[in-house]
Amino acid sequence: MAASSAPGAGPRALRPPAFGAEPAGERMARIRRSPHFADGVFQNPGGPARMRPSGSGRDLAKVYLDKDARSRRAPRGAIPVHPTTLADLTRPPATGLRLTWMGHSSVLAEIDGQRVLFDPVWGQRCSPFPFAGPKRLHPVPLPLAALGPVDVVVISHDHYDHLDMPTIKELAGTDTVFAVPLGVGAHLERWGVPADRLRELDWQESTRVGGLTLTATPARHFCGRGLRNTQHTLWASWVVAGERHRIYHSGDTGYFEGFRDIGAAHGPFDATMIQVGAYSEFWPDIHMTPEEGVRSHLDLQGGEPGGVLLPVHWGTFNLAPHPWAEPAEWMTDAAGAVGQAVAFPRPGAPFEPGGDLPTEPWWRSLTRPVPRVWDTAGLARSEESPKGDLDLAGDR
Repeated sequence: MAASSAPGAGPRALRPPAFGAEPAGERMARIRRSPHFADGVFQNPGGPARMRPSGSGRDLAKVYLDKDARSRRAPRGAIPVHPTTLADLTRPPATGLRLTWMGHSSVLAEIDGQRVLFDPVWGQRCSPFPFAGPKRLHPVPLPLAALGPVDVVVISHDHYDHLDMPTIKELAGTDTVFAVPLGVGAHLERWGVPADRLRELDWQESTRVGGLTLTATPARHFCGRGLRNTQHTLWASWVVAGERHRIYHSGDTGYFEGFRDIGAAHGPFDATMIQVGAYSEFWPDIHMTPEEGVRSHLDLQGGEPGGVLLPVHWGTFNLAPHPWAEPAEWMTDAAGAVGQAVAFPRPGAPFEPGGDLPTEPWWRSLTRPVPRVWDTAGLARSEESPKGDLDLAGDR
């Protein structure tokens, strides 16, 4: 990947294009006016979140280098990717809502006649460089060009496993609109997205695209693509509401009390796409375990099981010490303990939350048995607890 070499660019001449661009001018002025920006950086809801691994480097290295643990962090065979076809995606969903998980956090949502693409990552690595960084564990289900027209692309934040420069540059040549958190538009403009196709939102701001209302809602995470993390681009979860259906995409987030507020203001939802992978006791503030994912979904639904939970952010990239299939196994137990419907599609397989759900544990043939390091007894007991006050036990 060539670095920018504009004459007189100074340090920027050594900045790879995938690093994107820092907000400047009126964009930076708008960031400084944000109520969520203080002391020169964006602030998390619920107070500061640890963005770097806690504990000693020796402990972290021990976990990553353990031979048995390493053998569990990748599938033992080919992940069964559904070969998504044009017929899959051109036939209108019978219920008006269809989701296609493309892997990791990338989801195509067909909702009330509109097509929304969340966090599209078609690249082989989530990295600024094509020769290094976490590599895909399965191929993309179909070429991006075969996806067909998309009304709006929604980006949750600017980390490489959610914002992929080659994918954005290809989408920049289409007519799609991009809905992004405040500051992220600087990256997209550098990669060729016209400013008039950007909808750049702060938390609690909304925009209309066709018949949909898209609202950026809070998340507990962080941002950054370059060597110097200035915390000048916002991270967000997203609510998409049509005439008949409502869906929610968590982006990356740790658990926080704000899920209840989001649910009260915008829910309940027909489906939620919840991050439940790449968690660790070394960074508990910025990613959720499957049990926390179930808790967040119930909060969004007003405290009761409802709608369909689609677990995302697992199965495509090896980003944490936990076994590759652990998020799916843990989610199966956690959701089952409270009677919450969960969809486990193969990557690329469309399904309708209002129809038959894919529930086959397809990952089990590709992994050794996953040790149950979690406890769901507290979840079962919590059904007698007040709404939104679940006692979720776990290994954290």
